[in-house]
Amino acid sequence: MVQRTLTVSFRDCAFAVGAVLLACGLLFLCDAEAALTGRILIAGYGPELPVVQDLAKAYERLHPGTAIDLEWDSTVRAVHLVKTGEAQIAVTDQPDPALKAMQIAWDGIAVIVNFANPVREVSSAQVRELFSAQITDWSELDGATARVEVIPRTSGNNLTSGFQNSLGLAERVAASAAPVRSDQKVLSLVSGRDATVSYISLAAALKAQEDGISIHILTVDQVDPGEATVKNGRYRLRRPVLMLTATQPDPLTESFLSFVRSVDGQQLLRTMFVPIEQSIPATIPSSVQRLDPSSPPS
Repeated sequence: MVQRTLTVSFRDCAFAVGAVLLACGLLFLCDAEAALTGRILIAGYGPELPVVQDLAKAYERLHPGTAIDLEWDSTVRAVHLVKTGEAQIAVTDQPDPALKAMQIAWDGIAVIVNFANPVREVSSAQVRELFSAQITDWSELDGATARVEVIPRTSGNNLTSGFQNSLGLAERVAASAAPVRSDQKVLSLVSGRDATVSYISLAAALKAQEDGISIHILTVDQVDPGEATVKNGRYRLRRPVLMLTATQPDPLTESFLSFVRSVDGQQLLRTMFVPIEQSIPATIPSSVQRLDPSSPPS
């Protein structure tokens, strides 16, 4: 009788413990699902818009209870919006000491000329001299005798600061025309004028060549621009693509960042940029968190 009573008590205890564990598990799952509802705002002003839109749409499909809004314009003060709490993520290429920064990709920067231009290769020093008006005629680079026409980019564009920083161009870029914001407009100008030179995102330049647009991407320092050379740093003209958040992001923001770091997120980034996995350290401040594919998402 005693043994039987003890057996029943043990079984009841086991069932009770199991029920408690099941209830805790269900509560955890409910909490996890609750964390994946709500809305966040991503702010920016650079060429990253199409890929950020793709990331947002893909995340929303995975998590139907969420909404990712974008505020994207040349007048948007993306970092300021994160600092004030109006936005949860700022997309930029410059870290801010007051915010948490995560590098998500590299953006290679292509120096492009008209296809009719015989110049095919330059050094980093010659690129600096072209864009600072120290080289003013293509004959100085063994090209045809023609005055160099520099098509500048707008100063508020992330690509502009990345280009200048990668070359150490402290001074203002020389200009032969009004500053241009979009890669598409630059392609139109360079393909239509034999003596022009400018720079655009590498992915856009490679796509333009595939589409038969009359441009040529210059080799720099005897290194052809491509995903491998941008990733390993041999091709120097590149800029980091960063997502800046509050130092303690909310759960939904953390979840979105984890998606960006995932295989699916990095595959979407590859349509426009060079994914960050297995990249060598960048020449950017140590406050930026770089993606380590061997580590689980935070």
